[in-house]
Amino acid sequence: MAIRVLLFTQWFDPEPTFKGLVFARELVAQGFEVEVVTGFPNYPGGKLYPGYKIKPLQREVIDGVHVTRVPLYPSHGQSGVGRLLNYISFAASILLYGLFRAKKPDVIYAYHPPLTVGIAAALVRFFRRVPVVYDIQDMWPDTLKATGMFSNEKLLKIVSRVCDWVYGHVDQIVVLSPGFKRLLIERGVPSQKIDVIYNWCAEDMVRATSSSPPSNFPVTSKFRILFAGNMGKAQSLDTVIAAAELLQEKASQVAFIFLGGGVEASRLEALAKSRKLDNVFFLPAVPMPEVGGYLASADALLVHLKKDPLFTITIPSKTQAYMAAGKPILMAVDGDAADLVRDAGCGVVSESDNPQALADAVLALMEVSADGHKTMAQNGLAFYEKELSLRVGVERFGEHFKRLSK
Repeated sequence: MAIRVLLFTQWFDPEPTFKGLVFARELVAQGFEVEVVTGFPNYPGGKLYPGYKIKPLQREVIDGVHVTRVPLYPSHGQSGVGRLLNYISFAASILLYGLFRAKKPDVIYAYHPPLTVGIAAALVRFFRRVPVVYDIQDMWPDTLKATGMFSNEKLLKIVSRVCDWVYGHVDQIVVLSPGFKRLLIERGVPSQKIDVIYNWCAEDMVRATSSSPPSNFPVTSKFRILFAGNMGKAQSLDTVIAAAELLQEKASQVAFIFLGGGVEASRLEALAKSRKLDNVFFLPAVPMPEVGGYLASADALLVHLKKDPLFTITIPSKTQAYMAAGKPILMAVDGDAADLVRDAGCGVVSESDNPQALADAVLALMEVSADGHKTMAQNGLAFYEKELSLRVGVERFGEHFKRLSK
């Protein structure tokens, strides 16, 4: 008999999500029976997707995965009240479904954030005696404070206490980095209850399907360093612009290319223009299936985040995508992400939020021979396949599901 997994996740395809259909489909491929319990798609805009309307229950089968959609209050604006109603309504729906409608599973997988999913999973565990694997992708309340979503200290303390309660009422916790594990141990969670399973990437999306560069990719003989993704406050890309300015004087043979959008994109472009930087290019965001062509056309790929204690224990998801794309990486994030690049031997590390350190790291990377760059690229890809790939990650989740369902 196949082990039956009930997957609680507030976000699922067609919404942009990380542990969505790709994860569920691979579990099915590895022999598990999977039912996903999720909401009606409304993220990130907070508006219901075309073709959907909220009902008490909707069932569908996607690629062999049984998907059950339960009602929620659609919202994802700046309003804290709307966001809270969104989280609580979904948690109430999965709690009722898990207690009274779902066929009893062998194990429950719960995706965090939001914390409310963990509360519902812990309650279903108590009443139906089903073990829970809790996948923590965001460290609460730290993330809420760092992103400015909550600043009320009393509220943050309450969130922290609820987190502790959930950690005590699940059977296995999975985190995405060693730093997350260290932080949970500091907060009293037993070490043996926590496993580090690194995130994977959209593997079919990051590999180029064509050998020729995209038509709008800058034609230059310079060493092209690409930053792909969201340009927000957390990425602190003023540092990269400042490093580009230092390098324009020192090393004319380097170019920075920014691919994507975000709240900071137009300001950064204006900043580069005002400083008369001819070694910085901005390209608009492209659909995910086209990103591979851009990654393949660059000489090196850049990760940068602002200096923040939370980011030292975070591994930005583009790290895995860059490794899988098979390119040297310029890692300007302190902590676990830098350690990953060092362990893999797939690039050069720089202190974050330090223009001079970044410029020096660029020069160090440019001094590496063509064979050296090739070795870095191969190392990254090999490390990804062995330690971080979808198959490996899902196998490790599967081991926990098998152990707990006995």
